[in-house]
Amino acid sequence: MPRVLLVDDEPGIRFALKRWFERQHWIVSETGDGQAAMTQLLASDDASESRIDLVICDLHLPLLSGEELLRALMATRPALTERLVLSTGDAVSDAAPGTALAMHPHVLQKPFELATLRTLVATIVSL
Repeated sequence: MPRVLLVDDEPGIRFALKRWFERQHWIVSETGDGQAAMTQLLASDDASESRIDLVICDLHLPLLSGEELLRALMATRPALTERLVLSTGDAVSDAAPGTALAMHPHVLQKPFELATLRTLVATIVSL
């Protein structure tokens, strides 16, 4: 079964995403801050059962922002960045040039439709 890590400081968003992914037969891990997410991601291994197939990460998090998490992963585990989706309520079209929001290919604008999530997941993860 594929694994997803949900990183959002809003429990309601994590709950809704967790239910959706579990209905799609995913194993779900979750955390409310970027530092705990970084710890989990660095402990995972792409060559074992601890592989994380997808990360949905809010841009604005306590302890370590989604952008800081993305930059740290680019330096330590670049393959994971290809499976990371930044989620945000910010206006993506107004993102400043050079920011993660402007440059990262996988961005999920809140609020979003589940069909949008399904399409995005399918483009990142081939099951």
